[in-house]
Parts: sequence; C-alpha cells; structure tokens
Amino acid sequence: MKILVRNLGLKKAFASNHTFTFMKDSFKFYLFCFFSLVILMISCKAKDQKEKQVLLIEDMNNAVEASIEKMLDNANSKGKINDSISLSFLPVVKYYYNSNENKPVWSNKEEWNSIAGSLIHYLDTCERDGLFPETYQITLIKKLQLQLADSSNRKIASTWGNSDLLLTDAFFQIIQHLKQGRLQADSLEWKYSKQKQELFFAATLNQFKDGKNINELLLHLQPSIKNYSALKMHIPSFLDSMDRKAYTYLKYPFKDSIEFQRKLLQRLGESGFTISEKQPDTTMLQSLIKKYQKVRKLKETGKISAALITQLNNTDKEKFKRIAITLDRYKQLPNQMPEKYIWVNLPAYNLKVWNNDTLALESKVIVGKPVTPTPFINSAISDIIVYPTWTIPNSIIVKEILPALKKNAGYLARKGYGLYTYDGKPIDPYSVNWAKYSKGIPYLVRQGSGDNNALGIIKFNFPNEHSVYLHDTNQRYLFKNSQRSLSHGCVRVQEWEKLARYIIQNDSMLFTGPDSLRLSTDSVAKWIERKERHTMVIKQKMPVFIRYFSVEDVNGVIKFYDDIYGDDKRLRERYLSKN
Repeated sequence: MKILVRNLGLKKAFASNHTFTFMKDSFKFYLFCFFSLVILMISCKAKDQKEKQVLLIEDMNNAVEASIEKMLDNANSKGKINDSISLSFLPVVKYYYNSNENKPVWSNKEEWNSIAGSLIHYLDTCERDGLFPETYQITLIKKLQLQLADSSNRKIASTWGNSDLLLTDAFFQIIQHLKQGRLQADSLEWKYSKQKQELFFAATLNQFKDGKNINELLLHLQPSIKNYSALKMHIPSFLDSMDRKAYTYLKYPFKDSIEFQRKLLQRLGESGFTISEKQPDTTMLQSLIKKYQKVRKLKETGKISAALITQLNNTDKEKFKRIAITLDRYKQLPNQMPEKYIWVNLPAYNLKVWNNDTLALESKVIVGKPVTPTPFINSAISDIIVYPTWTIPNSIIVKEILPALKKNAGYLARKGYGLYTYDGKPIDPYSVNWAKYSKGIPYLVRQGSGDNNALGIIKFNFPNEHSVYLHDTNQRYLFKNSQRSLSHGCVRVQEWEKLARYIIQNDSMLFTGPDSLRLSTDSVAKWIERKERHTMVIKQKMPVFIRYFSVEDVNGVIKFYDDIYGDDKRLRERYLSKN
C-alpha cells in the first residue's frame, strides 16, 4: 500500500514537473514567435520604405502618377487625402488629373519645373492682389519643397505627389479668388460645375503650362476698372509699413460677457493698458477703458460701446482685410462697365457720374440710417419728376405713421400728408379705426408736391424692388454734416440740378427721334420756376450703381471710411476670420 502511494506521488510530481516544463517551453516558443513577427514587420516596413525610393530618375514620373492616383482615389468628401494634407478644390483637382492621366504638373523627374517656381514666388507676393498666402497652404508647400531638396527624400514619389496636388489646388483657388472673389453667393458652385472645371480652371492652368506669364495671366482675370487698379497701387506701400502683430479680435455685440471681458482685457493689454487683477470689478474696468479712450482721443465714458470696439479692432491687419473685401466687391460688378454711369458710394456719402473713366460730376449725398440702410442696387434712371409727390412706403407707415395715428388722427394734417384709397379717392383719417391695424393700412399716405415735400424739387426714378430713388430734399442743411446716414433708405443728392441737367442733355444728345420729343433743360428750369409738376421719361436710360466701398483711392491717397452698416465687419467674420 505504501509502495502504491509512493508511486502515485512520484507520478503526480512527474506530471507537475512535466506541465511546468511544457509551459516554460511554450512561453519560449511564443516569445520566439513574437520577436520573429516584430522583426518581420520591421523588415517589411524597411522593404516598403525601400519600395518608396525610386532608384531610377526615368521611373519617377510614373511613380508620381501612381501616387497621385492613389491619393485622389482615397480622398474623402472633405478633401482630406492623407493625415497631413487637405485640398479645398478637390472636385476641380480630380477633374484635372483624371483628364491628364494623373501626370505631375509642377515637377519632372525629380526636378521642379519653371511654372512651380513662378507660382511659389506669386504665393510669396499674393498680398499685393488682396490675397492671403496661408489660404493656399504656403507654409506646407514650402515644407515639402525643403524636404525634396534633400537627396534622400527626392527619391520618394509620394512627397512629389503631395506637392503637386497642393500646388494645383492653390492655383485653382487663386484664379477663382482673383476672377470672382470670395464674397459671391455662388462661389462654392464654381468648383462643382463641369463647365467651369473645363473652360475656366483647366483652361487657365493649361495656358500657364503652355508658357503664359503668370503675372499677365492673373492680371487678365481681375477687373479692368480704373478705381480697382488705383486701390491696388496703394497695397505695396501699405504692406511695407504694416504692423503684422496679431491682436485679439473682439466680436461685438457679444453673448458671453465673461469671455468677452477676458478678451477685452487681453486686447487692452496688447496695446499697453493693463491691470493687475485678473477679474477686475466694474469700477476698475471703467477706469482702464477711460485711460485707453483718453490716449486715443475718444470720449472718456469708460463704457463698452461699438465705437470702442471698432477702435480696438482697427489694426493694420484688419485694415488690410477691408482692402481685400473692397477689391472683391469690384468683382461683383459687371465685367464691362457702361460708358456712362452714376456711382453712389454709401460709406463715402458720395455720388459720381463717370464718362469713360472721366469724372463728369460729383455730389455729396445723404444715405439711409443703419436701421434703414440704403440697399445695394444695379439699375438705370427711367424717368425724372419735377415737383414730385411722395407716397410713403409701408415700412415707414408701420414704424412711424401708424403709431402716431393711433394717438391722434390729426397727425397727417400736421405733417402735410393726405390719406387716399388706392384709386386716389381722399379719406378722412378721423373716419378710420386705426387701432385694428398693426402690419400696415389699406390706404396710401401721400405728401403733395411743393418746397416742403420731403423729396424736394426733383426725383430720379429707377426700377428696384426696394422702392428707393435719388432725390432732392427739403432738409438741405444736413449736407454740411460729415456723418450723413440719415434717411429712410433713399439717397438725397445735393447737386440734383447738375445731375438732372447731365441726364437730360445726354438723353437729348443721343435721342434720334423727332425734335418735339427731345427734353430741354430750359423747359425744366421754367417748370421749376412755375412750380409745375412734370414727368420726363428718359429714353437713353442712365445706369446707376449704389454700392458699399469703404476703402478707395482719393486723389492718390488711400482712404478708409466708417463701416456705417457694419457690412465689412459681417463679411470679415464670415469669410476672412481665419486670415
């Protein structure tokens, strides 16, 4: 029995020892397999890396083609082609390379070609056209260019492929920004249009490849308007003296008061106005603001206001963005401007009549208030009315006249207005229950013609959906003000007599009908003298453009106007916030 137990014990010990030995051997086996796998992966990676090295220069172009094709096939819908590169104009880039058998555009057999150098040089100087180099990934392009300068990296086809795609993407962005600008509603549609892809993007790049000088090519895309060129002439000197420090931009009005105060303190500190407390109380903040206002010669209120924020945001970099926005506004005009036209620049409070790039007439104007801004319009003068009546727009009726009528129906008589049905029948305002109206009234409110009429002596009509026009005013004393955004939306013209004379003489000179139909400035003078109401139909319609250009060349000097409607601010925050 003891022998049997002893034998069983030996067997158990043997089994246990055998199991341990087996486990030990298994561990060694798995460890061997693990390290073998690691060595194999390293070997494969080295092999892959070696495969990326194109040993023969003659084979490089084929390898770059394969790399470009692979990257474009793998690109996602947002334009990302790998971990480090995204393309803004992927649909156009794909179209171009697909039609070009994925051949590299900017290099040939491990060497940059001449057009690559021309484009990179243009990217370095593109600010002169109101563009921003980083929009076109200039830093990344130069990083890859530096990598390819190394003899070992020059053999890597994928780096050449990345560079090629980035340069092509940059070129397509540049030509659209110079041709169409960045502010148009359909700017995103261009890159998806097959017609644009073929006839504009691909055709322009092919011209460049065929040897057309880049400066001539890109200049041809831009407006040929004299004032556009005049503004661009100021950019080099502006850039030479430009303060390129990155200041904190303040969005106003704000939603988060705590975050806004943090940024305000940061921005004031950047201009040398600091405070020791990280979270100052109201009194401390007001004191700091007053110090800034005193140095900047602003009214010392100590309060946060639109004027204060505008001043803080008025840095050189922000001014350059306003120049860029203004250049893009020219690109919203017709490709060919008329021979003669009326130009109203709202922020300048100015009207000009142009005749073949020659200034024929200039006048001060009064434009819409910020709450009732004058709209931007392309139209043409269709008729002129001497001693016009004024039919008051519904917007003014709702905001001003209706609330007054609810208080006192005698308001109309006191203002010299009449109440009429739509077919012209007079209505007694005391007979109407004004309390039941809120969004408008079923009547016309009209001011009769005369010297006291709000439209003055002459009204210039042109078709538009906003019911605005050019006209004289019975408040001519307001033209002496420097800030003249004072109207309900129409444009009041100080030199209305000269404007009427110019339009009438131009119409009479070009009209080829019977003499009896020709307009006469003498006739108009007699009508005005007799205070007679007349309507003159203009046969040769005079084009009129009402626009918003807050930066322009004035007698050889660049001038910045107040952003009276905040339109520059809106466009800057929407389109140029990353620049």
